[in-house]
Amino acid sequence: MELIRIGDKIISLSKVDRAVRDILQARSEGHSQGEVAQQLGVDRAFVSHLEGLGEIRKGRSIAVVGFPVANKMALASLLAELGVERALLMTEAERQAFVRHRSGVELVNEIFRLAEEFRQYEVIILIGSESRIRLLQALVGANREVIGLALGQGPLDHDVAVDLTRVRTVIQACQRTDSGREKA
Repeated sequence: MELIRIGDKIISLSKVDRAVRDILQARSEGHSQGEVAQQLGVDRAFVSHLEGLGEIRKGRSIAVVGFPVANKMALASLLAELGVERALLMTEAERQAFVRHRSGVELVNEIFRLAEEFRQYEVIILIGSESRIRLLQALVGANREVIGLALGQGPLDHDVAVDLTRVRTVIQACQRTDSGREKA
């Protein structure tokens, strides 16, 4: 346990680290600053300042769903580089396994759980066949900007390489403010 002396106080850095992680975890789970402050016994302003201290960027939250993706690792790397918060990418074999290893009820429940999860994002980019994009837009599209990047008519039964330059352009456009400048 690393300790620091400040005047006559001894401060545990691990205790501070644990508290900060608890605060930020609760906020990422959707709790308000006031709720987190009350729950953890700190001022709401402290929670706000803590978030500002660690903020990397402000802006619209972006998620990407894509299948069947041939260049999945390259796409995942690009999405991470661009700060995309959530990505669900599958090859055709992974998509088949996703379907095959669930009963009908389990599959429907998992699809609705994922749709609800993706509804938390302001922009959802869907990569797949035109028919799958229309279906996914209906599932997640309420009050969200949904952008489809078609890989073909579909349904597709084989992996298709995604145009990474096109994906980069779309994501960067989503990250820009109305004045055309990127958000901080």
